[in-house]
Amino acid sequence: MNIEKLLEELYSYSLHGIKLGLKNIEDICKAMNNPQMNYKTIHVAGTNGKGSTSTTIETVLIESGSKVGKYTSPHILRFNERISVNGIEITDEEIAYYYSYIKNIVKELEITPTFFEVTTAMMFKYFSDKKVDYAVIEVGMGGRFDATNVIKGDICVITNVSLDHTDFLGKTIYDITCEKAGIIKPDSKVFIGSSDADFIKGIEEKSKTYTNVLEKYRLAKYYLDFKNFKTVIDIEGERFIFSLFGDYQYKNFLCAYEVLKELKIPVETIKKAVEKVKWQCRFEVISSQDKVLILDGAHNEDGMKTLCDTLRLGYEKDEIVAVVSILKDKDYTKILKILEPCVKKIIFTSLAENKRGQTGFELYEGSNKVDKEYREDIFEAYELAKEYNSKAILFCGSFYLLSKFKEDVLENEK
Repeated sequence: MNIEKLLEELYSYSLHGIKLGLKNIEDICKAMNNPQMNYKTIHVAGTNGKGSTSTTIETVLIESGSKVGKYTSPHILRFNERISVNGIEITDEEIAYYYSYIKNIVKELEITPTFFEVTTAMMFKYFSDKKVDYAVIEVGMGGRFDATNVIKGDICVITNVSLDHTDFLGKTIYDITCEKAGIIKPDSKVFIGSSDADFIKGIEEKSKTYTNVLEKYRLAKYYLDFKNFKTVIDIEGERFIFSLFGDYQYKNFLCAYEVLKELKIPVETIKKAVEKVKWQCRFEVISSQDKVLILDGAHNEDGMKTLCDTLRLGYEKDEIVAVVSILKDKDYTKILKILEPCVKKIIFTSLAENKRGQTGFELYEGSNKVDKEYREDIFEAYELAKEYNSKAILFCGSFYLLSKFKEDVLENEK
């Protein structure tokens, strides 16, 4: 079976939907002799910032000489991005091997797992076989019933909570926090990156000994270098030049920094490594002749707010044209309400080929922005955006949009 057909079969597990509960993954892990217990684990949850925080921790641990597995989702361009060891993605051949291995176990157990359960099981076994020292594991959704939550969770990070996936996780910040705090085990070291009162209340249901990095480092300072697109952070008498750019990346840095200090990583190693962190589609800047191209996966209210907070620090409203598409299961009217005052013009485009996507026209109709247009074809939307006298073109609203743009437009421009 070639890799396209194999992945098609693997993705078909998505048809089983989202099932909250750990029995399937526990049974699969038991059949594998619980490989997830063979390495130290850093479990990262939160509505936004999980990937940036995980990747920062991973990059520094690799710099320190450790062998590090990282598990994240969703992928942007290739499934392989989800599972990596020392920054090297799992190969197509390895995907085929581990998928076949898990598929046989599933058949013997006579269970119907979800896509995420199968993928998570593959990752657990892969990291064990690769003999990683640490696995940095990002929660898929929520925490308590997430398939990743069969690990020890030596260190747990919960970056923040905002209202997302409310159909599954609860309608309030407190309820959602309680779900995310479900990753905390009795012996976990817990680090959090928010001071919201309802968030704190939810955390304290599970742990009284957590560290809130915003409180601990309240005297730290940072600024955004819009010339080089770096986040410059002054903390505890040291300066860090963080390669991930954005107002919100400061908080992600603090979460990662505290984990690395807990692991006794020297400051000089942290300094050296944080200049090298790469994480695509999170205020990813691509310079293109006279315009700056910004790709950001902001796909919920909190993500859009933090994106706009960063944009305002470096650009006037009239200097930005946005190309936008948002999935229909998101509260897109509220997301657009945050973006609309922040940019000169919005060009809506289509993700209708995705079962959760919308056409450009549907989004155009649902927007209150006066200066707006739509082009269903993403290439046409981009060409139109380039015609306007702006300093920056922003693509945002969905990781699917960014994936489509990178594959269909940027790849063809090379």
